[in-house]
Amino acid sequence: MRATVIHGPNDIRVEEVPDPVVRKSTDAVVRTVLACICGSDLWAYRGVAAREKGQRIGHEFLGVVESVGADVTTVKPGDLVVAPFVWSDGVCEFCAEGLQTSCPHGGFWGTPGSDGGQGEAVRVPFADGTLVQLPADAQSDPRLLTAMLALSDVMSTGHHAARAAGVRPGATVAVVGDGAVGLCGVLAAKRLGAERIIALGRHEARTAIARTFGATDVVAARGEEAVEAVRELTGGLGAHAVLEAVGTEQSMKTAIAVARDGGAVGYVGVPHGGSAGVDIGQMFDRNVSLRGGVAPARAYIPELLADVLSGAIDPSPVFDAAVPLDGVPDGYKAMDERTALKVKITF
Repeated sequence: MRATVIHGPNDIRVEEVPDPVVRKSTDAVVRTVLACICGSDLWAYRGVAAREKGQRIGHEFLGVVESVGADVTTVKPGDLVVAPFVWSDGVCEFCAEGLQTSCPHGGFWGTPGSDGGQGEAVRVPFADGTLVQLPADAQSDPRLLTAMLALSDVMSTGHHAARAAGVRPGATVAVVGDGAVGLCGVLAAKRLGAERIIALGRHEARTAIARTFGATDVVAARGEEAVEAVRELTGGLGAHAVLEAVGTEQSMKTAIAVARDGGAVGYVGVPHGGSAGVDIGQMFDRNVSLRGGVAPARAYIPELLADVLSGAIDPSPVFDAAVPLDGVPDGYKAMDERTALKVKITF
């Protein structure tokens, strides 16, 4: 089959790789229907995050089950399923607590020895603990399929930021970052009842999506200028909850600075930049809390899926471009150059 591999900075290729097969009784093989490129994939593409030459890449996909191991009971061949960006056994203590990202038997798609999500098929370890079944008739609805693809990572991650920051009905929320995760954070904050949502971003096409998702204000600034703008919008108080969706030192500094005293920052941007701008002294003095990390998407998908199916939320607009598998290298280039927000891969 064909799959996406990375050979080095700015060197993404689509190559022939071995077909996935069931190796263990808890495995499933899923034929990919939709996948996508993540903003976090760009760290490897730019050479910031190390990868082995020829390593598989991609961690967001949905598809149809082709085969299952003898011990798989929750899905069967022919089922439409979505996979979170981490596989997990579903039975360990961490999985029981809803923290599947800490499963001792879990792992990330594309790590050495595993399949990446940007390929024609994927071997899924621990299928019962990992895969979530989707309505079969969704295959005929491209918009719905796209919305459900977002649950594999960006919508679940935006929701994790909102939950970590303690978004509640009536709250004022600030979202730092206008990438797909930040935009989904806006949608998550609206879903959780936030009254005012301030989106920090400088790309008009993206902040336009933020407004459709529920943002009441847009701050097109960075650094101190952004902090001053948020403070002005909130009467000098700041936001009850801040969602940090970038992962740089500047973005974290901004997030902490715009938080209201007694507020909280939910951070989900993959950290790059040493201390990531965390000033414990400032947080201590102002009683600002910091929570977040890798989103346990598997814990969130069922509840978010229900709202996608009901029409209560629709994260599909974050996908503003689509390519076939052969076009994946161009998709990476487009996202790196910011001519695309999030690229969907069709099969």
